[in-house]
Amino acid sequence: MANPLGRFAREPLLHFLLLGAAIFVIYGLVSKGSSGEGGKIVITQGQLASMWESFTATRQRAPTADEWAGLIRARVREEVYYREALALGLDEDDAIIRRRLQQKIEFVTDDVAAHALPTDADLQAFLQAHPERFRVEPQFTFRQVYLDPEKHGAHLARDAAQLLATLNRVGADTGYAAMGDPTLLARDVAAMPAGEVSRQFGDAFTAKLGALEAGHWQGPIESAFGVHLVLVSQRKEGRVPALTEVRDAVRREWDGARRLEAKEKSYREMLARYTVTVETLEPVAATVATTRVP
Repeated sequence: MANPLGRFAREPLLHFLLLGAAIFVIYGLVSKGSSGEGGKIVITQGQLASMWESFTATRQRAPTADEWAGLIRARVREEVYYREALALGLDEDDAIIRRRLQQKIEFVTDDVAAHALPTDADLQAFLQAHPERFRVEPQFTFRQVYLDPEKHGAHLARDAAQLLATLNRVGADTGYAAMGDPTLLARDVAAMPAGEVSRQFGDAFTAKLGALEAGHWQGPIESAFGVHLVLVSQRKEGRVPALTEVRDAVRREWDGARRLEAKEKSYREMLARYTVTVETLEPVAATVATTRVP
C-alpha cells in the first residue's frame, strides 16, 4: 500500500509552495535594511491562489516549477518597487496614478449602484421623464421613380410631368419599375425609419415625403441625387412606445442614470469633508480665495 505521506510529498503544488517560501526567506534576508512593519512583505494564500488561477486560465495549464518561481519573484519585485516608490513620494502629483485611484473609488460606487433593482414603476417614470430617448421614428413605405437631371437637362420638368401623368394613368402597380432612369436607390422601400430615409435620400426629401398624401403618385421631389416621383402607400407617425416594447433599453438607461447619480452623491459626501482653497493666478501677488467647488 502506497505511503500517503510520500505521495503528498510528490505533489507539484507542494514543491511550488516550498520554493515560494524559500524565495520569501531570501527576500527577507535582503530587506533587513527596512525597519518596522514597512520591512515585511507577505504574499498571502489568496494572492497565490489568484496568481495560480490567472496563469492557468491564460495558459490552459499549470505553471512549471520555474514559471511559478518566476511569478513569485515578479510579485515580490512589484511589491518592493511599489513600497520604495511610495517612500520616495513618487506617487505625489502623478496624474496617471491620481486618475487611477479616482477610477477605483468610482468603481466602488458603481458596484453599489449596480445592485439596485428597479420596479416597473421606476422604469415607467423614467420613460415618461425621458421620452425622446426611446421615441420610435416615423416610418415610410413608398415607391419611387428616379429622373437624372444630367440626362434630361432643360427638359427635366417637362419629362417629370409627363411621366407623372403616365404613372397615375396606369395605376400604382403597373410597369413603374421599368420607368425613369437607372439608380442604385431602392425603388420599393418598406417601413423605413425617417432617419434612414434621410441618410439615403436627404433631409429635404424626407421632409416633403412626410407631407405627401398616400395612395397616388406625386412629385417631383428633389433629393441629393436628382428628382423622384413618389407613391406613399403607408406612413406610421412617430410615437413614444409602451414600456413593454422597450423595457430592456429603459433598464439600461435607468442603470446608467442611477450610476451617475450615485457617483455624484458619493462625490458630494466626500467633498463635504474638505475645505477647498483655489489660488488665483496673478503675475505679481498670489491672492488666496476660499472657493466652494460646485
